Amino acid sequence: MWGDMNNNPENFGEFLWFPQQSRTEVEKRYDALTSDNKWFFIEKKDGTKIGGIVHFLRGSLEIGYSLVPDERRKGYCSEAVEIMVDYLFLSKDIPRIQAHTDLENMASQKVLEKAGFQKEGILRKESFFRGEWRSSCVFSILREEWKEPKILTRTKK
Repeated sequence: MWGDMNNNPENFGEFLWFPQQSRTEVEKRYDALTSDNKWFFIEKKDGTKIGGIVHFLRGSLEIGYSLVPDERRKGYCSEAVEIMVDYLFLSKDIPRIQAHTDLENMASQKVLEKAGFQKEGILRKESFFRGEWRSSCVFSILREEWKEPKILTRTKK
């Protein structure tokens, strides 16, 4: 499933770089992940896999996420980010979680802000892909800003 998602450029949208890899290469990459570098599927309530969210170490603990195009703007990514933030602060002794997003990716920036992340700054011409230099925004949430779980302790009404 994830290998098929990784090889479809439409699933990454206009702001994300995507590697083209065989299913075997993708499975090897995910099997090699450690507890500090882990992918999770984003699923609908019926179990349909619609994307993924990852946490990894790059200096600070960082998150990234992606959804298939038909499921964007429905709240799935916002909920996944809130769950990931709760999970990371509850399970790891870390002071912050950060995320990078393309400077023009307003949808991703809204997801992060909704989860309590604050914009820290802009990295000008940080990466080169699709034929041009792209700038990105750095967002973070500190443990003291998070305060308490938003999702993982909710009970059904």
